[in-house]
Amino acid sequence: MSMIPNSDETIFALSSGALPAGVAVVRLSGPATFSVLRTLVGELPEPRFAALRSIRSRDGHLLDTGLVVNFPNPASFTGEDCAEIHLHGGKAVVAALLSELESFEGCRIAEAGEFSRRAFENGKLDLVEIEGLADLLTAETEMQRRLAAEQSFGRLSAVYEAWRERLLHARAMIEAELDFADEGDIPGSVSDRVWPDLGALAEEVRKQLEAERAGEIIRDGFKVVIAGSPNVGKSSLLNALADREIAIVTEYAGTTRDILHCELDLDGFAVHLFDTAGIRETNEPVEQEGIRRALGKMAEADLILHLKDASAAAGSVELAYDGNVPVITIGTKTDLRNDSSPKQTYDLMISSVQRAGMEELRQVILRKVRQKTDVMSLAIPSRIRQRQHLRDVLTNVEEAIKSVHIGLELRAEYLRRASDSLGRITGKIDVEAMLGKIFSDFCVGK
Repeated sequence: MSMIPNSDETIFALSSGALPAGVAVVRLSGPATFSVLRTLVGELPEPRFAALRSIRSRDGHLLDTGLVVNFPNPASFTGEDCAEIHLHGGKAVVAALLSELESFEGCRIAEAGEFSRRAFENGKLDLVEIEGLADLLTAETEMQRRLAAEQSFGRLSAVYEAWRERLLHARAMIEAELDFADEGDIPGSVSDRVWPDLGALAEEVRKQLEAERAGEIIRDGFKVVIAGSPNVGKSSLLNALADREIAIVTEYAGTTRDILHCELDLDGFAVHLFDTAGIRETNEPVEQEGIRRALGKMAEADLILHLKDASAAAGSVELAYDGNVPVITIGTKTDLRNDSSPKQTYDLMISSVQRAGMEELRQVILRKVRQKTDVMSLAIPSRIRQRQHLRDVLTNVEEAIKSVHIGLELRAEYLRRASDSLGRITGKIDVEAMLGKIFSDFCVGK
């Protein structure tokens, strides 16, 4: 957003899907919501109960008949007076209602994410819940839905808030010792009562950060790169796994010059497949660029499928791998094997033409995904912003614990920085600079 929206205005938007549709939902929020609604539908139904009403323009023309629900503040999504009008989902019907709403003074179309921003500003949701809600709206697989639900329903925020309370307690203990060091009613020492718990807290934060890759894979997908020499069946495998014609397949080497991509849903996990140019020595400039891109994509992969033609007499080009990326060697074209075919050992053998070995390969990929996402709970960070602040928390807590040779004032300052970093995750402090970016990713009407 380029500016901070004016919360004194009443906003409205189509909050349901693309038109035409069976039903369309138009949402309103702001101080004039109920007065506008009375003008359009007459007597309002009981709060949070739906009622059938005729929806009329101010000059008395019938626009439609539909359900009306109102939500008085603060018990609403935004914390303001809110309402929903459920009408028929025709383009002309919705356009007529939106045009009528725009004619009211102080009433305007909402900006992208403005309803959610008002919910944040009114304390109905924190930033972690807002980000989880955005992920929930875009979730395409079951695991993406489950990860987003942990955030949007407040479970991850509860973890961070509990950590922040422990840090605030530790700081209060230190402040008490600093302020009342000469008094006799301050029991025990700070080191006895504070530092052991802070050590446990640091370990909990460390475990969260260790699970960050799992959250990233669930949210953004597991990247599988299909690599190998030209004409070993990479594009055929992509088509077979996707069960549709994505890549052009010919008997000529070097057909694929760029990276082709498709997404699979394997048991609720998003898996991104990348078909790459065949790796070989060549002087052709376009093919050289394709090979360069292929090598770059391999370096970013979570898993590499190294394909080798099991039916060919000549050996395949060996590829140089990043040792941190697991590789599965796959023998292809098993339907063309004969007695003269080379006797080599592969992790798996397939025939894309006959669909042989496809289910076994899917299960191998799925096992790799599950290994990478094996966490006790899905209340884990899934965004770079969250992980950066958690690293700051861990660094400052560890500094406070190990800095035994400096004054308590300085150790308390490390704890203040740590609690501030946790506050920035949920949006309790110093977040204005990031709000525009977060809420602009929402659709209008949310």
